[in-house]
Amino acid sequence: MKEKVAAHLRQRGPDWTTYEEPLKAAALLPQLPREQICLLDCATMWLTNHLLAEHDLAEAQAELIEAIGACPAELVIVSNEVGLGIVPENALARRFREAQGRLNIALAARADTVVQITAGLPLVLKGQL
Repeated sequence: MKEKVAAHLRQRGPDWTTYEEPLKAAALLPQLPREQICLLDCATMWLTNHLLAEHDLAEAQAELIEAIGACPAELVIVSNEVGLGIVPENALARRFREAQGRLNIALAARADTVVQITAGLPLVLKGQL
């Protein structure tokens, strides 16, 4: 994961401000300046971190959605669709899949624009680009 973060930092360059907030994104978002654009990359890793820390996922999700509403910066949120494949065999993977689906539904409901990218092709599901 450290290598992945380092690669993203190299790609984005010095003009980006990076905050690594694996669990407390809800505390950070309302503090961002209005004139900034925030890329939250990614909601799926954020959810994974909460799941593995055995936090209350519904509570963490509610806090995140509330913080999104309180965030003065423009937000772009990356998330993964994990429910299009077969149902996972193990209970943890099924729990994650269900939680990710609920999170994606909540994020999409809050968003002005939702774009699904498949094979590098954008499909606008809500709003317009």
